[in-house]
Amino acid sequence: MRTTSARDAGDAPGTGAGAPAPRLRDFYEDPAVPVASGAARSLRQARMLAGALAGTPGATVLDIGCGDGTAAVTAAPLLPGHRIVGVDWSQDALRRARARFTAVPREIDAVRGELTDGGLPFASGTADAVLFSEVIEHLVDPDGALEEIRRVLVPGGHLMLSTPNLAAWYNRALLLAGVQPVFSEVSLRGIHGRPGKEVVGHLRLYTARALREFLGACGFDVVRVAGAPFHGVPRPLRPLDRLACAAPSAASILLVHARRRDGAAGERGRR
Repeated sequence: MRTTSARDAGDAPGTGAGAPAPRLRDFYEDPAVPVASGAARSLRQARMLAGALAGTPGATVLDIGCGDGTAAVTAAPLLPGHRIVGVDWSQDALRRARARFTAVPREIDAVRGELTDGGLPFASGTADAVLFSEVIEHLVDPDGALEEIRRVLVPGGHLMLSTPNLAAWYNRALLLAGVQPVFSEVSLRGIHGRPGKEVVGHLRLYTARALREFLGACGFDVVRVAGAPFHGVPRPLRPLDRLACAAPSAASILLVHARRRDGAAGERGRR
């Protein structure tokens, strides 16, 4: 199940080499594909970002994969004096984002950008922070995406990443019962073998441990991992889902604050 406006800014959808796959391109431009961010996740992530930018005046924040703009609009009141730019590959998502941005009492830019084919339309080291909300699970090449994000960040710049948790508390029970985990998908045409009804194009899923190791290998130092609830959990189970946030490794959504490490981009970058 999709938890945010995770429109990929890269090839089909990701940063893989070669021509984009038409079916995937069409999938992400389909207005029926959900693009709404989970409110609880967006607010928790915005608060983490505001805390990280305390003492940094006039910061530039890129919301990469901004989708319908919910994350940027949620963060805007908590980031006075900072510039926010929504970036997305999907023209449909940008149309929705621009409409949402006009409703807030401050200017938020929205530009089209890709994580491949020349990269994002920003010079190296121009962003103080990047919001990357429920995008990484849609990418063919997450390594290349993080390399591009690292490029546009200043040394020590902040990455606020969120993604569904493969090891969410209910997924552990589902796997024991032989059921496909929530958030995972085996087809772009329908849901098979797991709860839920919406196809949202998830290609990769992470546990907290895997995400920490992956970010470290891509040249980021993880500052904090937190949990957030998932708006798609059935109402009777939502109190338990909120309780699980106290143990991020079992939460529905992983919220990660990482910083760009100075020097080489990690072990992979040195090979």
